[in-house]
Amino acid sequence: MKTLEAYEKDIQLQSSFLKQFQKQKPLSENQQKNLIFTGSGDSLASAMLAESFSDFKAKSFDPLDLLKNKHLSKNKTVYFISISGKTISNIKVAKMAKKSIAITSNLNSNLAKTCTGTILLKSPNSDVFTAGSISFLESALTCISLVKNISIPDDSKIYKQAFADAKKSKLSKRIFVLGNLTTYPLAMYCAAKFYEILGYSAYFERIEQFSHMELFSIKKGDTVIIFEEKNSHNIQLVKNLKKIRLNIIHPNFKSKNKISDVLYYTYFSQLLPLFEAKKKRQLDCHFVLAKKLRSVSNNMIY
Repeated sequence: MKTLEAYEKDIQLQSSFLKQFQKQKPLSENQQKNLIFTGSGDSLASAMLAESFSDFKAKSFDPLDLLKNKHLSKNKTVYFISISGKTISNIKVAKMAKKSIAITSNLNSNLAKTCTGTILLKSPNSDVFTAGSISFLESALTCISLVKNISIPDDSKIYKQAFADAKKSKLSKRIFVLGNLTTYPLAMYCAAKFYEILGYSAYFERIEQFSHMELFSIKKGDTVIIFEEKNSHNIQLVKNLKKIRLNIIHPNFKSKNKISDVLYYTYFSQLLPLFEAKKKRQLDCHFVLAKKLRSVSNNMIY
């Protein structure tokens, strides 16, 4: 099985998996105030989601920041999000922490063995090395459930809308993904899928900050994707950006349930680059074929 087909199959597994997903018991407010989430790549996006859903009682940090600033984790419980459990920065920080919990799919990993506790991720996958999809969704919902009592909504309509919205969207090779609060980590996740699957230049930013910074690097025809409902600020932003001939994708997803938002924007982030890759008749994810780049990445990560 080629890696793009495996990625697509993993995306399709998510709806059935959600029906059996086991959420965690939310921690108390006092526990959350003494809690840190950390991880790298997609896992950092999961950590940031948990931080925002906790109303910032819990904190999220890059593992290198914790490693180089040991006082940040002093007397804190540190939750390490790592699907493989092999990321060396996580392992080094775990050795420093008095209380550490690994959120991982690999009970036999060095991270799981180093931590004082483990939350095992159980999502199925195609057993092919590919871009992260179902593993991200499970880790994100697991982390969120630790800080907030959540219920998983009926996924079928959400997935169908994300599928339809992604299918009709048109892209350029330079992409800016914008979000706020709970959607900013998902903008980061979306950018990561463009890197991994297509090797495109993608940027993620908060909606307000984009107008102050990245906007000045924009070129005619670039794509701006907005992960937030249509409010007065965003409507004005879209109007102004269209005047300078930018390609705008602003999906009209209406929900009062923040978990529905997480599901929708996660699916949209996964499907948009998938459809673009299929248009180009790709068989493999870009990062799998970019062996020299992956070698550098592996040398730094592991």
